[in-house]
Amino acid sequence: MSARPAAWVLFLAALFGCLQLANVTGRDTPDSRNYLSYALSLGGADKEEAAGRTIAYACASRGETGSRNHSVDVRRFRAPDPGPEIRDECRGYYDWSVGRRLEAGQTSGWTAPFMSERFMRIFEVRPGYPLLLVPFVTVLGVTWGLWAAGVVVAAAGGVLVFLVLRTVGVPVGLALTGQALYYLLPTGATAMRPMTEGTMMALTLAVLWGCALVLRGRAGAAGLVGVSLALLFTVKHSQALFLSVCLAGGLGVIGLYRRRAGRPVGAAVKTLLKVTVGATIGIMLLTRLLPYPSESDSLQDLLTDHFNRPDRERERAWWEFLHLELNFWMEWLRRQLAEPLFLALLVAGGWGALRRWPAFGVLLAAAGGTGVLSIAAHPDIGIDRLMVMVWLVPVVGVPLLLAEFHRPRRPYPFPSLTQGLRPRTPAPQTPEGLKIAQPRPTHSARPAFEDEAVQADQRGSGGGSPQGRDG
Repeated sequence: MSARPAAWVLFLAALFGCLQLANVTGRDTPDSRNYLSYALSLGGADKEEAAGRTIAYACASRGETGSRNHSVDVRRFRAPDPGPEIRDECRGYYDWSVGRRLEAGQTSGWTAPFMSERFMRIFEVRPGYPLLLVPFVTVLGVTWGLWAAGVVVAAAGGVLVFLVLRTVGVPVGLALTGQALYYLLPTGATAMRPMTEGTMMALTLAVLWGCALVLRGRAGAAGLVGVSLALLFTVKHSQALFLSVCLAGGLGVIGLYRRRAGRPVGAAVKTLLKVTVGATIGIMLLTRLLPYPSESDSLQDLLTDHFNRPDRERERAWWEFLHLELNFWMEWLRRQLAEPLFLALLVAGGWGALRRWPAFGVLLAAAGGTGVLSIAAHPDIGIDRLMVMVWLVPVVGVPLLLAEFHRPRRPYPFPSLTQGLRPRTPAPQTPEGLKIAQPRPTHSARPAFEDEAVQADQRGSGGGSPQGRDG
């Protein structure tokens, strides 16, 4: 990468970080307290200290959010600020509830006992994000540490979008557009929250980057795919499983299509298929061998309000889940049709990726499909962040679609609106009665981008050329 593109990439990341100073607090969710207390415990704090610092942060954030909402309430903005009262009530409640559990002996694990042991075990098996937070909260404190970690994670995701787009042959300007889209669309806002989604998106993009490099003939990049999946397993094992399964399925579709078309599958596709299938088997074995929560635990957590109600019977639980699933997707579709921007961007991104490079487009769709699987496994209409992976399709795919209409710069500043739609040189005038033989085409009707992929396949299935694309 030359100095100029690198400078623009860093400029966009820095600009995004500066804009986030407007919201240093107020991004946390109830799950954020579990990850924060986990990180503080890993940093050396005992349970009481980790719980106290986490409660102070969460309640201060709630109080500040209450003050902001109050200041723009047209009916109550003249009344006294309720922020301090909200903060004190929050601290009083958590001091009582967490203290009661600590006195009862709920001190196992790394997280503070904000909920029952059965619920907290879900977070105990996700050490990746708390480990990432440790240096930030240790050096900068809780408030600024969480903010800085969010900026770094979100900025890294945007940089990875740029690298992915450059790898698939998008011009620098459109690759920077993809980076900007990552920051502007819900992916950027979600990545800034003190939750696992930002890290999950960054690692998913790292996997896509590795896949693109392998398809371009760099077989060594398969290691990047494997390492990224392993790190993703530590952040959230269900996302690692969904991603490896979806990518393996997408690669299988690519291989089957090529065989039916009489083309070789290609060494790159075979390599990636081995990595993703191996990762799928490894993840499934580890989740069975290690004391990880099962699918039944996840189902009961969903239907019993985080185990605050009695467990459902197995058959009844699945019927309730299917009923909720059907209701969820009908309501989700109704809301999307009312504001179809997301669906329009999704179609445009998917079309652009499949049109520009079909093999990579299938893998991009597979990565986005993990968001559908995540929300299908936990159909809660109020938790839209579970579906954030689907936004990677328009983030990466829209620049690919724009690249199809990209033309090199002309020496004159104002090209005609119809330029590129008709030939600039008029057809030669032919005397009446004289026929001119038309030259035979020397190139395939397939786009040049696809020709390179076919040539790379035809050179053999033993590793591919560094310049070829396994498209």
